[in-house]
Amino acid sequence: MHVVVFTRSTPDTAAKVEVGANGAIGWGDAATVVNPWDEYALEEAIVQAKNAGGKATVIAIGPEFNNESLKHSLAMGVDEAARVWDGALEGTDSLAYATAAAAAVKKLGDVDLVICGKESVDVGTDQHIYQTARKLGWTMLSYVSKIIAVDYNAKTIKVERLLEQGKQVVTSKLPAVISVMKDINEPRYPSFIGIRKASKAVIPEWSLADLGATLPTSQSKVTQFMNLPAKNVQVELITGTPEEQATKLVDRLLEEKVL
Repeated sequence: MHVVVFTRSTPDTAAKVEVGANGAIGWGDAATVVNPWDEYALEEAIVQAKNAGGKATVIAIGPEFNNESLKHSLAMGVDEAARVWDGALEGTDSLAYATAAAAAVKKLGDVDLVICGKESVDVGTDQHIYQTARKLGWTMLSYVSKIIAVDYNAKTIKVERLLEQGKQVVTSKLPAVISVMKDINEPRYPSFIGIRKASKAVIPEWSLADLGATLPTSQSKVTQFMNLPAKNVQVELITGTPEEQATKLVDRLLEEKVL
């Protein structure tokens, strides 16, 4: 069984992200980290590949700084890594990402399962996962909180999905694309030996030509980034007994036409 997992490097969630004078987004000296949701996907890919006696491959789509997340993945225990990048991908939308992602999976040829984290924290979206599944023509299983069983001979997978209304258990034919929730596992820490081995790894870079892929016409375009407007916040402490505080609060709310 061959499992592919997608990841990317994102700014640390504690980093202060700002738009520079040139319109470019930056996060100062803060380090990039593996997209937090992807850590659960990476762990699950390693586990599923090991259970099946197969292998796990991690892929990142983006510039060279994404190699950090790939090396972290290798240090965790993923078997192989590759990065997809091409100048034509600069500034494109999620459909272009999905086109490149699907082409990368097809290049590997023998993939049974694609695992992704719930979403990418830097852009706050998961539509690229669904689009990748559509490009591949595979079943999409989202919000997976548990992989109950995988029948390697029958090529089926049974999962538990976490929904707002409760939990849903579904079975699907493989190959399939799944997005996982943090309930699915507890990601391991890379071992010292794994870190040393990963630090020496040479990550292959695939261009669109290498994948035989042609990007579709972009359906959306980012025209400008702007910093959020500064907030002028004033705090007023209401003193007195609880009854007096409640009365003063209601009066102020009426005065400000909130009530």
